[in-house]
Amino acid sequence: MSKSLRVAAVDLNGQLRGKRVPKGMSGKQMRMPLSVLNIDVFGADIQESPLVFETGDQDGIMEPAGRDPVPLPWVAGEAELDLRVMHNEDGSPFEGDPRIALSDVLNRYAHHGWQVIAACELEFFLLEDGGNLAPPVNPKTGRRLSGTEILSLRELDGFDHFFNDVSEGAKLMGIGDLTITTEAGVGQFEVTMTHGPALHIADNVILLKELIKGTARNHGMAATFMAKPFSDESGNGLHTHFSVINQAGENVFCSQDKLQSAVAGCLEAFEASTLFFAPYVNSFERFVAGAHAPTSATWGYENRTVAMRIPSGPKAATRIEHRVAGGDANPYLLFAAIFGAALEGIERNSVPPAPIEGNAYEHPVQLPGLLPDLSAAIEGLEAPLLEQFMPPLILENLAATKSQERDLFDKLSDHDALMALIDTA
Repeated sequence: MSKSLRVAAVDLNGQLRGKRVPKGMSGKQMRMPLSVLNIDVFGADIQESPLVFETGDQDGIMEPAGRDPVPLPWVAGEAELDLRVMHNEDGSPFEGDPRIALSDVLNRYAHHGWQVIAACELEFFLLEDGGNLAPPVNPKTGRRLSGTEILSLRELDGFDHFFNDVSEGAKLMGIGDLTITTEAGVGQFEVTMTHGPALHIADNVILLKELIKGTARNHGMAATFMAKPFSDESGNGLHTHFSVINQAGENVFCSQDKLQSAVAGCLEAFEASTLFFAPYVNSFERFVAGAHAPTSATWGYENRTVAMRIPSGPKAATRIEHRVAGGDANPYLLFAAIFGAALEGIERNSVPPAPIEGNAYEHPVQLPGLLPDLSAAIEGLEAPLLEQFMPPLILENLAATKSQERDLFDKLSDHDALMALIDTA
């Protein structure tokens, strides 16, 4: 049985890019063009990118990310992944690496003596394999799924072999225990991960998506995290829960002033951050009023119609649930945008508007919303506020990447555009 190692970093679209090498090369220095982290969702270079021909398509150094090699249980043989981050030739961090962008934000928290603790809920659809946008067949009944089954144990049990493999794989990979439920869409499920240090959790989002996609293929199905694969079904979200702890292990958000200032920072950056929540043309189809996808800059206590919910529970567990992003978001960029904005609010002692009570979709006051489409979201990256916590190179490269993708998707039919994102989102 062959033993192999994947050495990879994560690009702006949240895709692993790297090499398959013999397992014995674990820990050895490796190189890869810096431009690889700035390619479009189809895997092509960005035209006119200064990282390509203008600079000779220079290599960067793939430095270890500080995580032991991770087993890939869905891959034949004893395969492992060695997660890396990109550095420049002089050893400095490459500011076009999304993982480094998140690390920079978290280092700002560390200067205060704080650490961000995060957890995520990811929604996805299981599909019939073979390139069809169709729900899968229930392995137990032999019948294709056809109706909504919110929180159905019977439907979960129908796919128990698949979910057993996902759960066991998550433990092997160091992702931890998973909570799994059925969701509102036909063939839609949600996976909730255990909380932990934010950078580790962002890694886990990447790993869990790969695990679910690979395991689904092994079970004769496909899985997609794209934001809106079906126009008449619920969309896929990526909800982010986070709190901040100090060096004594105390929750900083137990202070209502700190909590509300963090909320205010997120609200202030809400519009400009649209592209981090909705990175593709399809992503904007998910934002429909009344469909559990927040459309305006709102917050509230124990209210699932707002963008930023403060869940109930023990005071020591006080946290913010950021409910905006689609399942297709890059977790490193998403976290950097959310946590960076929150810290800006805390450092400026920002004050949010009054929390929303009741249905936020029917709130009588016109509130700031997300930018309406991909073109506007790309322009939103020019907002000065984002420069306070996002590296300029990330903003420049992301704008170029998304502009090229927009132009390419404009040439595709709606069906072909959807199919292009099933595997990648």
